[in-house]
Amino acid sequence: MPIRPFPIGQWLWILFSLGVLLFLHLPLLVIVLYAFSPDEATLRFPLPGLTWHWFAVAWGRADIWRALFLSLRVALLATGVAVVLGSLAAAAVYRSRFFGRETISFLVLLPIALPGIVSGIALRSAIHLLHIPFSFWTIVIGHATFCLVVVYNNVLARFRRMGRSQLEASADLGANPLQTFRYILLPELASALLAGSLLAFALSFDEIIVTTFTAGQQQTLPIWVFSQLTKPRQRPVISVVALGVIGLTVLPIWLTHHWTQEKTTTR
Repeated sequence: MPIRPFPIGQWLWILFSLGVLLFLHLPLLVIVLYAFSPDEATLRFPLPGLTWHWFAVAWGRADIWRALFLSLRVALLATGVAVVLGSLAAAAVYRSRFFGRETISFLVLLPIALPGIVSGIALRSAIHLLHIPFSFWTIVIGHATFCLVVVYNNVLARFRRMGRSQLEASADLGANPLQTFRYILLPELASALLAGSLLAFALSFDEIIVTTFTAGQQQTLPIWVFSQLTKPRQRPVISVVALGVIGLTVLPIWLTHHWTQEKTTTR
């Protein structure tokens, strides 16, 4: 049977898609290249050579490690808060019928839709009005507001896919609420919770706009990178750190995609 050639329109869509992907990802390739550049003051192409020197320099910088550990602590705690509150909010919106239900759902989703600078200004104003000193905890509060949305969306979507029949069958068979949660609800929600928490962690780890308004004198890793951009001789070190941030951000997103795709295929 002869193979039918693609129509011209289909080839154009393929070329357009490849162009968009190159536009998005070529800058990442530039960062990778300049992490190995031997020239510390200028960015030249082609590179005059390759070196691992800047990786050793970045490894020995105490300020980078402080910023990294702060970002990891904030991301882990904000993700934990988001998993608890986002799951409870999704369960309330899905299982209950009450006045203002759709409004509450809209308000939960609002922080991720608003520009980061608007959310940052709003959070800073609220923290200032409440006379709360800017610290590690204010960063966590700021990050939890948008991390919560990611978990909420994942869990609510899973609730809608699983329906109510399994929970009703569990109750009919005499299971108490704890048994229903342990044997029915938690296994069904596990992949959604994992995907939501990994994506929330990635979003929190590389967030800079909201962090700028809620951090005070603290420096997370993205803020550290931003503060070094005005120092030309720090560019190779910044590229090394950016390369590490890309790796730490891409991994949870890839795991989220892989896990959800695998779960969908299994179903």
